[in-house]
Amino acid sequence: MRTRRKTLAVSVAVLAATSLPLLSGSTVQAAVQGRAAAPSRGVPLYVPPADRASYRQVTQLTWRGDYRTAAGLLAMVRTPQAVWYGDEPPARVARLVQMTTSDAARHDQLPVLALYNVPGRDCGSYSAGGARNAEEYKEWIDAVARGIGDREAMIVLEPDSLALLPSDCGAQAGEDTPAVHPTTTTAGTGAAVDPGAATETATGTATVELTPAPALTEPTTDTAPGPEPQPGTEPAPDAAVTAEAPAPEPAPPAASPTPFLPADPADLDKEPEAGERPVAEPKPEPEPEVATEAETETGDDALTAARFTEIKYAVDTLMALPDTKVYLDAGHADWHDVSSIVPRLVKAGIDEATGFALNVSHYQTDRASALYGRLVSACLAYVADGGDPESCAERSWPRPHIRAWLRAHEPHDRSGMKHFVTDTSRNGRGPWTPRYGRHADPQPWCNPPRRGLGARPTTATGDPLHDADLWVKTPGQSDGRCLRGTSGPSDPVRGTVNPEAGEWFPDQALELVRFARPSVTP
Repeated sequence: MRTRRKTLAVSVAVLAATSLPLLSGSTVQAAVQGRAAAPSRGVPLYVPPADRASYRQVTQLTWRGDYRTAAGLLAMVRTPQAVWYGDEPPARVARLVQMTTSDAARHDQLPVLALYNVPGRDCGSYSAGGARNAEEYKEWIDAVARGIGDREAMIVLEPDSLALLPSDCGAQAGEDTPAVHPTTTTAGTGAAVDPGAATETATGTATVELTPAPALTEPTTDTAPGPEPQPGTEPAPDAAVTAEAPAPEPAPPAASPTPFLPADPADLDKEPEAGERPVAEPKPEPEPEVATEAETETGDDALTAARFTEIKYAVDTLMALPDTKVYLDAGHADWHDVSSIVPRLVKAGIDEATGFALNVSHYQTDRASALYGRLVSACLAYVADGGDPESCAERSWPRPHIRAWLRAHEPHDRSGMKHFVTDTSRNGRGPWTPRYGRHADPQPWCNPPRRGLGARPTTATGDPLHDADLWVKTPGQSDGRCLRGTSGPSDPVRGTVNPEAGEWFPDQALELVRFARPSVTP
């Protein structure tokens, strides 16, 4: 009986792995979608064809008898996700976008399209590529617009394009330029697929064979998970490391009130607690005279000036469509200050766009993104009314100061404020914080260990400014060959050679399922 049951389970898994895109009305698909999809409230989001390598992994897990993980992985890949486009010639991208939006319309679903083809993409790093020049990029955007036509679409426009300008690419360690946090998604190699053909859904053949998963345990905290689960790949914990590189003494506390961030961004709307005195808006310290905005923001860099022109062209072209929403790149809550990202959004045409996108391919918590999104939106409204972005509230301010600024400057009617979407595909455990001194360049954005899936995609967020939680980054795809300051080729944290950016990463896919919050496993 047990043998017969196992044979039946394997047969179902194999059938699902090879045919699931064609079984959208079946009982199997309904059961998987019931666990994986967005809540019933809100607009149904589009489920694109999954990476064929993920189905092979589901089949392998089932043959090994790990039915629970196989079901969780299957649920992950059948959850609504963005479809990425980039590098395709204009004629091809127009055809692919038309097929995706038409397929979504047939299923009465809203497709999320991630457009990733801007010239100079990712500073030539792991996800290098994109159009060769502005004219080529404009032709490509025109083709995307033709592919969408009068159908509904939600567009995440050029992740990292504004948070990582060409003028940021040459930043050296120790400068005041924000650290590089590339998106590292290979677009155009298969994410842009024919949704009606299961044979064209590959995002590239995975080069890493599935190995038995190590025993993974719940980390005691989200930010300091301790030694990685792979034995023999890391130096002995702490003692030897700290002896060679002792941690610096902590700075003495400032004389100003101790910063205290609200546990919940909604807490900012509450009246001050008893005994809490209203706090005057903090005054920025006087700055020495500096060069003009054009000289400091773009550094007379023609590529940076062109970047703003390219993004603005895309906004104008795509927003002219009858049923399309466009969200510009705003990095994430731990990258740029509000006063830094807002001028970039303004220069790129945020006034004409629906809003901005946060946390794409990153790991910031939902609360951090919600607070940052509200502050960016409030600052945009303040600047549109003639305010100086340097005076806008920052997430690092003490809670009473944030409240005071919002009461003074946030519009009472929020209907005219810019909205935002967040990527929750890999933030279930928050960001990874490597132990001090362990790696010359820890690259915390690059395939960090023991991260989990986050909130399921939905347009019902309960926040009038927050349009959607989305899975923009395709969960299970690699960020690239992370070397963390070593000569490689292995990732010193994982002890393996990671797949190239955009390729399926079986080990990471298992971690995302096992550490998901909320869970995707039965």
